[in-house]
Formats: sequence, structure tokens, C-alpha cells
Amino acid sequence: MQRHFTVTGFVSTPGHTLLHWHAKNQMWLPPGGHIEPNEDPIQALHREVLEETGMRVTILPAAPPYPYPTPQQLDPPNTIMVEEIPAHGPEAAHQHLDLVYFTRPATPGPPPTPPDGWRWVALADLRANTPFTHTELAPAVPVPEDVRVLGIAAIEQADNPEDPA
Repeated sequence: MQRHFTVTGFVSTPGHTLLHWHAKNQMWLPPGGHIEPNEDPIQALHREVLEETGMRVTILPAAPPYPYPTPQQLDPPNTIMVEEIPAHGPEAAHQHLDLVYFTRPATPGPPPTPPDGWRWVALADLRANTPFTHTELAPAVPVPEDVRVLGIAAIEQADNPEDPA
């Protein structure tokens, strides 16, 4: 089985996290994508979130760094998931080794207006497992369980960013 390294960045503010309707997979997802050659996971995270949402983000700490100056330490992810990706068109089935980070918008203040296709999902809706529709004519679809659980954790950490998960 071929494996691809990917990053996911939950962009959260107190009370909300940002999700979009991923048409190819027919599900609600946070921003993310593949880590490019010669790119570290943090560079990939910032690039993917900026490309997909137009937002610059700050990583919320999953753990404090160890107390030494060198070598450089990268922020650790909140979790690493192994996701089974089914075959789609010419693309063969494969796995994503997904490094999942919790982030918040770099600019303080109210949540920025999300780009088309994106929505700020409220903590209460994630806890209630509220289904959402991506267009007026489409049926409402629940958020996948892993996205729902991690979205709740990301929002809770955004509410208290000084406390590592």
C-alpha cells in the first residue's frame, strides 16, 4: 500500500472551527493536503491553510518544546491518523499519514469571513452532531466522527490556547 504524508489544520476560534464541503470525498473537512518534497510539516500546514482559506494561522501548542536551543524543534501534531483513501478515477487506493494540528487565525479579533464553500461550525453543533448542507438543494450531511471529535478538541484548545492538549 502506498502512503502519502499529509497535514490537516483545524482553524478554530473560541466557539467555532472552520470546515468545508469536500466534493470529491462528499464530506465536511478542515483544511489540509499533501506535504511537498523538501517541505517540513509546518511549512506544509501554513501553505495548505493559506491556499485553501486565505488565512494565516498560528499553531496552538500540542506540547511545550524541550529546553535546548539546537537542533531546531518543529511543533508536534496533536495526533497522527492513518486514513484509508479509496481509488478515485486514475488514482489508486492509498493511505494518508495525516499530521493533525490545531491552529487559530493569526489576526486577533472576530473570526474572518470564510471563503465560499467554507463555514464556521459552532461547538454546540459539533457536540450535537448537527448535519449541515453545502447548498440549498443538497441534503444535510453530518460531520465525520473523527472530524467532529477533533473539531471539538481544537475549539476547546482555542478557548484556552495556553494549556497544551
